[in-house]
Amino acid sequence: MKILAFESSCDETAVAVVEDGRTVLSDAIASQADLHALYGGVVPEIASRKHVEAIAALTEQALREAGCTKQDIDAVAVTYAPGLIGAVLVGLSFAKSVAFALGVPLIPVHHIRGHIAANYLAFPDLEPPFLALAISGGNTLIVDVRDYTDMVILGATRDDAAGECFDKAARVLGLPYPGGAPLDALAQQSPGGVYTLPHAHVDGAELDMSFSGLKTAVVNLAHHAQQVGEPLDRAALARDFAQAVSDTLVPRAMEAARQTGRKILCAAGGVAANSIIRGDLQRACDQAGVRLYLPPLKLCGDNGAMIGAQGYYEYLAGHTAGMDLNAYATRDIAD
Repeated sequence: MKILAFESSCDETAVAVVEDGRTVLSDAIASQADLHALYGGVVPEIASRKHVEAIAALTEQALREAGCTKQDIDAVAVTYAPGLIGAVLVGLSFAKSVAFALGVPLIPVHHIRGHIAANYLAFPDLEPPFLALAISGGNTLIVDVRDYTDMVILGATRDDAAGECFDKAARVLGLPYPGGAPLDALAQQSPGGVYTLPHAHVDGAELDMSFSGLKTAVVNLAHHAQQVGEPLDRAALARDFAQAVSDTLVPRAMEAARQTGRKILCAAGGVAANSIIRGDLQRACDQAGVRLYLPPLKLCGDNGAMIGAQGYYEYLAGHTAGMDLNAYATRDIAD
């Protein structure tokens, strides 16, 4: 089964062709990162307009690279939530038109389910049940993946997502947008241990997280140093910040594994590309006897292939939609 998949939830326009949920035939991506770097972050209206400009030609590219014609496509999958609402609407509207024109099923895919499904593309042996640590620019979740389409949130951030904090910390450190990779590179230049940063806990919800205080602490440290003319050890602050994020994520993921008895943990989302978090997760899993799946860096960020992978399993579960399918800025992964 060949699925034409669309992803446009933020600032990447992505179109892919995926066969049987596991084989990537093509994965075309048009990034807007350089454009939004001028503003230090994503401008939603600009992102939506660039999606409109890119999506038709990108679809032709994806089909061409897959060696497919439109008539070879069996279904269309698309991100319908969550994300920047204008951006999501562009991809959803285009996907509807393609599904209608080709007379094939339309499959709605939750963006975070897609990130988790990226692991199916990298690891052919992976099957549910397992735990997923989904960490991206807009979401931070610990998910019990009971089956391909049966998922339950065990823990989540109460405020900012981990990825958002990385971008804000990178910005105050004078690093370019998107900030994840530059901050990771800067952090490798120091052993850290210089700055004391907060580690939040949520009373009565030990698997939940909070990152707003950490983000504010980094911003205040950098601004104070600038205001009083004190030197700022940028590399040490980057390292201590990344370590504080990891120290929030990793113990909770391992506690979720202990509580559920799961012996498989998958990382997913853009923040899963961070080398400190990847290393800490691997060491913690080795110690606990948990098998860890870390997707390759190219599958951590937003892409169309992950939507095609999850779309296949949504289709098998009978989750298709009509032309009245709406887009949502927020949506529970379990819906």
